[in-house]
Amino acid sequence: MPLSEFELIRKYFQSPSGARPDVRCGIGDDAAIVAVPDGMDLALSMDTLVAGVHFHPDAAPADIGYKSLAVNLSDLAAMGAQPAWALLSLTLPEADETWLGQFMRGFNELAEKYAVALIGGDLSRGPLSVTLEVHGFVPAGSGLRRTGARADDLVYVSGTLGDAGLALKVLAGQAAVSAGDQSYLCGRLHRPSPRVALGLALHEVATSAIDLSDGLAADLGHVLEASGVGARLDPEKLPLSEALQRLDREAAWEIAATAGDDYELSFTVPPEKRSVFEEERALECPVTCIGRICAQPGLQWVRPNGVTWRPEGAGYRHF
Repeated sequence: MPLSEFELIRKYFQSPSGARPDVRCGIGDDAAIVAVPDGMDLALSMDTLVAGVHFHPDAAPADIGYKSLAVNLSDLAAMGAQPAWALLSLTLPEADETWLGQFMRGFNELAEKYAVALIGGDLSRGPLSVTLEVHGFVPAGSGLRRTGARADDLVYVSGTLGDAGLALKVLAGQAAVSAGDQSYLCGRLHRPSPRVALGLALHEVATSAIDLSDGLAADLGHVLEASGVGARLDPEKLPLSEALQRLDREAAWEIAATAGDDYELSFTVPPEKRSVFEEERALECPVTCIGRICAQPGLQWVRPNGVTWRPEGAGYRHF
């Protein structure tokens, strides 16, 4: 006889990731009760991942569990927030215990790394989808936002761009790469690295930040619009992995500039803080300066020889 909803919750969701002293009441009651530290603001974010849209229905359950938390932690990273708690709403076509166990194994792997407590949620029957709400702390009044970019600020990105986008093309049969490159690219797609430590390091230097879920051009465009500025970027400075570097140069730029699912950070830093940021801070990942904010609205791509380049795409659109 299959387990009931509440038996499934007790077996798979009341995990070690719920052990935090600031959780007064977690899974097992009508609502969770938590304590927000003095002097902190609460940052909240929510994402839904739908089978067939955000992940393939046959994707490894552990990868789905891992990614569902990673993409939400990336949002907190963009705000400079320290992760704390999560609420999970999961709809399943059937109560598949093997699937649930593997899903939570991937989820808990990342939750334990960042001390995230799963404190509640919901479990119901329906098309496969995962909705997660995460909560984190920022020192009062200090959260990073999209509205602070100013003319002459330097534009940075973390990590490498376009890996997940190329992975999707490979899986769809639209591109061919070596077996080694495919393994690397799919790892970047299925298990992105939320840049939490970098977000925390940006508090005193960055004027704005955003995570790259829909592609650099689209997401940086949100910052430019919110801040009332423009940007001039050099496509030759886009940080590319070895797998992207093996492509035609402009094809690689296109993927790096417009493909989504990178979950890297893009942020702006005043030029007078560049040396402090690049030389004195121990960062969790490489960061690359790819251009500068300008007063004139719009996003321009200009190579060092003055020749302009324009990507064909504009980034991922949900509708």
